[in-house]
Amino acid sequence: MSTENFAEFVALVRGSRPLVHCITNYVTVNDCANALLAVGGAPVMADDVREAARIASISNAVVLNIGTLNRRTIRSMFVAGKRAMRLGIPAVLDPVGAGASGLRTDTALRLAGKIPFAVIRGNVSEIKTLHGGNGNTRGVDAADDGAPSGSPEAIASTAALARSLSRGTGAIVVVTGAIDIISDGTRSFAVRNGHPAMARITGSGCMLSAIVGAFVGAAKQAGRAENLTDAAVAAVASMGIAGERAATDLDTLASLGLPSGTGSFRARIIDRLALMDEETFSREARIERLA
Repeated sequence: MSTENFAEFVALVRGSRPLVHCITNYVTVNDCANALLAVGGAPVMADDVREAARIASISNAVVLNIGTLNRRTIRSMFVAGKRAMRLGIPAVLDPVGAGASGLRTDTALRLAGKIPFAVIRGNVSEIKTLHGGNGNTRGVDAADDGAPSGSPEAIASTAALARSLSRGTGAIVVVTGAIDIISDGTRSFAVRNGHPAMARITGSGCMLSAIVGAFVGAAKQAGRAENLTDAAVAAVASMGIAGERAATDLDTLASLGLPSGTGSFRARIIDRLALMDEETFSREARIERLA
């Protein structure tokens, strides 16, 4: 399908520089901030409850990531999320590790139940947990037979899951895996960009959730609330393209006798996000509209 309608969001983010308030985990907070800067957003990482509402109120999007939970940040997430709700600011939930412990599962379910998120992004087992199933989560990794593997059956099953959760929550649901699935309950898409090495670094999912915040925040800021699904699809494809191009960069270095590892790969993803433009996106995005 044509990627032009999605590519314009790459330029929209750079042109509007959306402020994205992230209450995220301390393992990947620096990567998330740099990824946001790379795509053209402005990050603010304010997780103290005494300023969470104020920072949320001046932001274009709020991203809540439960990767390293504690009592203090849980409270701040609810405060920031509820302020975003009252002001109509798009909020993104990343339910990292939901299903791995009672605390994570309960927190993710309570957040999803009390805050009308614009987007929920997780791997298939995290999404199954939110949906009420029995996702088999191992830490922050997906460990579930239903993960998108490329087969038509797996894609259809995951799209049905995303569609159902979207209809139940009102959120756009992004299920990331070998093939990424996005659904708003009516329209569903498969994004076939990405590289297997992205699963071998910390932060690829967290960075994506932050980037999704920038894209939907920019769309809402531009008065295009009806296009948040397209903005989310564009964010997912942008991250996937960056991963592919980063892997190609390292292959080129290796061919010159300069082998690199996962640390270089992570840095190159951020580089490639910074170099993303509409032309690159239009040429390389692989987006499929699902029935």
